[in-house]
Amino acid sequence: MFVLHIALQGCLRGDGVVYGLTADTGGHIRYLLDLVSASVQDRDLTRIVVATRLFRGSLGAAYAVPEEPIADKVTLVRLASASPDYRAKEAMHAEVASFAENLITWIAAQARAPDLIHAHYADAATVAALVEDRLGIPFVFTAHSLGRVKATMLGTAPVRPDLARRIAAEEEAVARAQLVIASSRDEAEVQYAGYAAYDPGRVRVLPPGSDLARFAAAQTHPRVDAAIDRFLDDPDRPAILALARPVARKNLAALVRAYGESRALQAHANLVIIAGTRDDIDTLDGDMAATMRDLLVLIDRYDLYGRVAYPKTHRPEDVPAIYAHARTRGGLFVNPALNEPFGLTLLEASAAGLPLVATDSGGPNDIVETCGNGLLVDPRTHGAIAEACLRILGDPVLYARCVAGGARAAAAYDWDRHAARYHVLLRALLSPEPPTRTPRQLLVCDIDNTLVGCDAAMGIFRRWRSRQAGLAFGVATGRSFHSAMAVLEQQDSPRPQVMITSVGSEIYHLDANGVTYTADAAWRRIIEPGWDRPAVHAALDRLDGLSPQGPLEQRALKLSYFGDTETERRVRARLAEAGIAARVIHSHGRYLDVLPEAASKGTAVDHVRALYDLPEHAVFVAGDSGNDIEMLGARVQAIIVANYSDDLASHAALKHSYVSRRTHARGIIEGVSHFRRMLADAG
Repeated sequence: MFVLHIALQGCLRGDGVVYGLTADTGGHIRYLLDLVSASVQDRDLTRIVVATRLFRGSLGAAYAVPEEPIADKVTLVRLASASPDYRAKEAMHAEVASFAENLITWIAAQARAPDLIHAHYADAATVAALVEDRLGIPFVFTAHSLGRVKATMLGTAPVRPDLARRIAAEEEAVARAQLVIASSRDEAEVQYAGYAAYDPGRVRVLPPGSDLARFAAAQTHPRVDAAIDRFLDDPDRPAILALARPVARKNLAALVRAYGESRALQAHANLVIIAGTRDDIDTLDGDMAATMRDLLVLIDRYDLYGRVAYPKTHRPEDVPAIYAHARTRGGLFVNPALNEPFGLTLLEASAAGLPLVATDSGGPNDIVETCGNGLLVDPRTHGAIAEACLRILGDPVLYARCVAGGARAAAAYDWDRHAARYHVLLRALLSPEPPTRTPRQLLVCDIDNTLVGCDAAMGIFRRWRSRQAGLAFGVATGRSFHSAMAVLEQQDSPRPQVMITSVGSEIYHLDANGVTYTADAAWRRIIEPGWDRPAVHAALDRLDGLSPQGPLEQRALKLSYFGDTETERRVRARLAEAGIAARVIHSHGRYLDVLPEAASKGTAVDHVRALYDLPEHAVFVAGDSGNDIEMLGARVQAIIVANYSDDLASHAALKHSYVSRRTHARGIIEGVSHFRRMLADAG
């Protein structure tokens, strides 16, 4: 397989990247270089080329070198475009057509054309679309950051012309790409949802990895310590550390305001801001000069001299020592960005032993949920930032818990794991295995603690599934589509033909390419009538004992809460009192979901059964907990795996179910075999 990456923005080179050299030389370059480095290990990838712009000027002669080897099988190719000079992303649209022509010429000169193109940022996707039009090479798309999100952050109307062009290019990219790769659920489910071409079934969440071993082993360095300590009156106090390019969306000014307005925080800790590399502020690219001036003005306004460090330069190899500087002083790391598509610095800081205070917009939601390594805050609320910092610094138990959570980051965010899942998707796009269109049987099972939960059982299930000709395989889960897909791919599960998600309020069907999914619009039309989401929300607002789950768990046709059994009773009573027709599902003693009255896992399974024109005896369902009761109760051939919870086996409505002796996926196989024997004996 020959994969061509296109990345036009910033100063891209094989090594020695000077991050922050320009406003566009940031995390997407690190992402790309780490991805191709991990990809090299895949034997099926015979060649990887990264194509970028060739330009000349004061930024360095390296960017005018036409070809640069990066690693075994990996080459960086620089191609000319209309302008010979460096171009910021706001001006990149003028270079797209000429770059595309030169790229098409370059491809034509190769012994073999790329099998697939991976476009990074919207301008690269426009190039990829032009190449596809001419040469028929499909492409996948990674946005890294999105114009609509930036426009929302800026809050200006009308949208700036350059930003409007970028958003239009992103719309085309989302519409044209074979697959859209997102770094977090927030990006996949919230940020992309603002685009007219948004199709959740064509978006995959693949969290980036990071080389975290060198951060876990980070040690202080006298040169780094001296560069920071020279600013501070008492350099041994805890350090509140921020490390980001000085651009507006990184919101560093909010952190300075939070610190400047909190006497308690100033009394407890120093503030250390590592904001790129600069010789002279006036030479900084884009809005970086204005951002740095804003920071200096704020430091002066709050008279923070002696308590704030803001070194002018640092080397890439200094970053682990910067984290170690804060760790040895009992400090923490803050990312106050208005939106953070992912947040590699959060993983680095966490691996180095620092608790986190991070924006609640973007990838940090996933990181903090996965690792339990910090607190999320509204980045626009200065008081919330200061309060979170004080809470962690003032609570040794919480501090230790966040540090322990950070130790899990290396296992959760690994580039080798990312690359393995990424390559499975690429191979599937190039050699699709279409779903069974006329299945003879259907198996639908819950995911958590039913299908997954035992690695050995999953391995057996994969082999068993591969031998089941004529069996359509589906899942039914309380998770969202992207959350469910991420778990399934991490566990190397067989790809489901149908995905019933969000407790039955959404259904997705596998497309003919065997990779992407299409939402079942007919199902939505069936369950949506009579659903009054605002009324449900208002009726349950501030109900005693009921608290909402996180924003990503709330869906158009589902509201999700935490509450015990007594709270469930009060919820039902409150909805009845308000005359609201809705279905309430309670599971694991604490999760409570409110859905349209017609929606559930069971009714969704019946909808799929009808689509496949299958008789009742051809459908198997499997589950383990309370939110599976309705699905199990509605089917004759119901399987309860041995590791069940919520007293499922003794539930009055489930007396007909088969309770497996084996747990997890082996219990599913056992149950299917049991019912097949029964059918054979009866026939």
